Order: sequence, then structure tokens, then C-alpha cells
Amino acid sequence: MTSLRPWKSLKRNAIFDGGKCGFKGTQLPMMVALCTGMLFIVYRTTLFQYEHTEMEVKMHPFDSIKASAFASGLLNNLPRGIVRPNSDMELKPLWSSSSRSKTEVDASNRRYLLAMPVGITQKRNVDTVVQKFLPENFTVMLFHYDGNLDGWWDLEWSSKAIHIVAHNQTKWWFAKRFLHPAVVSIYDYIFLWDEDLGVQHFNPARYLDIVRSEGLEISQPALDPNSTEIHHRITIRARMKKFHRRVYDVRGKVKCSDSSDGPPCTGFVEGMAPVFSRSAWYCAWHLIQNDLVHGWGMDMKLGYCAQGDRTKKVGVVDREYVVHKGIQSLGGSGKKSSSNDESSKRHSGGLDPRMEIRRQSTWELQIFKDRWNKAVKEDKFWVDPFRSIRRRKPISDRRDKEKRSHHH
Repeated sequence: MTSLRPWKSLKRNAIFDGGKCGFKGTQLPMMVALCTGMLFIVYRTTLFQYEHTEMEVKMHPFDSIKASAFASGLLNNLPRGIVRPNSDMELKPLWSSSSRSKTEVDASNRRYLLAMPVGITQKRNVDTVVQKFLPENFTVMLFHYDGNLDGWWDLEWSSKAIHIVAHNQTKWWFAKRFLHPAVVSIYDYIFLWDEDLGVQHFNPARYLDIVRSEGLEISQPALDPNSTEIHHRITIRARMKKFHRRVYDVRGKVKCSDSSDGPPCTGFVEGMAPVFSRSAWYCAWHLIQNDLVHGWGMDMKLGYCAQGDRTKKVGVVDREYVVHKGIQSLGGSGKKSSSNDESSKRHSGGLDPRMEIRRQSTWELQIFKDRWNKAVKEDKFWVDPFRSIRRRKPISDRRDKEKRSHHH
């Protein structure tokens, strides 16, 4: 009898332990499911917060400037509520008869900026351009590169425009110094145009409707095929389209096909008439080199500021197009024959100003390319967002190559 007690005790323990094992076995799937659910909730919450933060940064990119300034200690002696990290180009009255300020009344309205380098010889054309933009709530900013400001006061809108004078400076020089993102952050879109554009077939309101509906962060109006100067085929107007993002061309040195994934076949606008969203300009301003004033080569890199895929976020609007007259006025007389203007040569000590400008531009282009390559090489954490696109070839393209090789 006594010999059976250990066996009975062992049996009872086995049954008890088995019960515990069975209890654990039923609880384990429940715990896994609970943990999975909690992880999913945490993931979705984190993703939502990230997307919300990204949207806030895009809509209000200068709030982060304020936060970083406080973190650095530069603003510690100021109460946070008094700090305004951004500004605008809106003229303010010295007195007002209304109890509400202009800023309060128009705070909810969309605002846009038209900035142009101008010379007095192109006054009539500039007037025509500005008259198109003023009814659509545009602020006008003129960069006077010839030093002549007094000749503009007879225009009705001139007293309401912003005038900046700096003799013989380029559009990009002015933009880098006077269009800081924190200063122009009030504007939804920034038009940084040359002065020699014909706008007979251009309507700013309809243009902006297309840009918004198609999600274009960087854009330009198409060029009339009869324009005096056309440098890239992608900028030519397609008569039957509302807009286009790429061009197909098998002629010349650059072949553009479905497999082309970069400028000037797609993701490209030219420097004569670019239009930037607020977020795109925040990036583009930092891309502009302070000392390379002609901006050559920068248009090939603007796609990196498109806030996403440049093949989708950069485009040319065909329905609202302009004529490029190709008048080279900077450094010359403002006439198409300015490169042969003898008075300009005498004034510059026998040199041809236009030829010297072109030589300088070419030199700056090479410097910009070298700086880009050096920056890419030195930044170990930078990943080219378009590198994977270049490596990935469409199936149809690979099949075409296989057919051609088999045929030969």
C-alpha cells in the first residue's frame, strides 16, 4: 500500500501540471493576437502622426525654424508667443480708416508672387505682363538691373509694386537675396519670370487651376512653337494637351523615350519662366548658389525640389502658354542686336558684354556640376531618390532590346 502512494502523488501532479499546460496552451494564441493588435494600433498611430507632421511641415515649413531657434537658445530671452519666424512682401499703410487691418481681412485668401528682373527698355512688355497678373491677387516685385527706377512711376500699378534696384545683377542674384523662403512664405505660388515673355495666350487663374488639379509643385507655361528661342523640346506647346510631363524625341544628342527618367526628357522646366509652390521654393532657394549668379545647370536639378517623384510633380502647361521673345538685355542695349552694339563695347573697354556673359555662364555651369558631384560624394547619408528609378528599366524596353539583338 505504501508503495502506491508515490505513484498516486506523481499521477496527481502530472494531472495538475497538465492542467497548467492546457491553460497556457489556450492563453498563448490570445496573447499573440492581443500583442499583434496592439502593435498594429501603435503602427497606425505612429504612421498617422508622421503623415500629419509631414503635412504640417509642408504647409508651415517655418514653424520648425522657430522651434530650432528656441532650442539653440538664440531666442530664450523672448516669450514664445511674440516670435514671428516669417514675413511677406505686402505693403502696409501708415494709417487705416478701418478697424480691421488689411492682413486680417485677406488672411484666408490665396496669395501669389510675381517676381521679374526688368530694364526700362522692356517697360511696355512688363506692363502687359503685370496687367494680366494683378486681378488675381498677385504681389508684384520688380528687380531693376539697369538702375532705372524713375521711369516706371507713370504706370498706375507701379506704386503698389515692390521695387529693388541693383545695377547689372541677374534674376538668380536677386532671388537669393530677396526671396528668402521665410519672407515669401505667405505666397502659395511664386512666379520667377523673365521680362521678355509674351502673355497674349496666358491666363494666371486658369494656369493655377491646372497646376493645383494636377499636383504640380514645379511648372512652367509651354512655349509657343513660334518663339524666337527654344532650347529644350519639352518646353514646346503640345496643341492638343492640357499639360505634359515628358517629351518623346529621337533626334539630337539626347534621346527621349518611355525609358527616359530625368531632365530634359521629364521632370524638367527651364529657368526663363519657372513657377514654384511654397514647399518647392523652400528647397529651390537653398539650391541656388550665392555666387553663381547666372544659374546655368540648376534647371537640371530642380526636380530634386519637386517634393516627390519629379516625373509626376514637374510639368509644362500647354493650355496656358507664352511666347519667348529671346531679348538679351542684361549687359546690352535691350535689343536683339545687343551683342553687336558698338556703344556697349566701347563702354566695356572693347569687350562684347554678351560674349563675356556667356563665357561667365559656361564657367559657372562647370563649377555647379563640380559642386554637385562633390556634395554627393561627401554626404555619406544622402541617397539619390531617383537612383532606383534609373536602375529599373520597363519590361517593354527590355523586350525591345531583346528583339533588336535577336534580329541582328
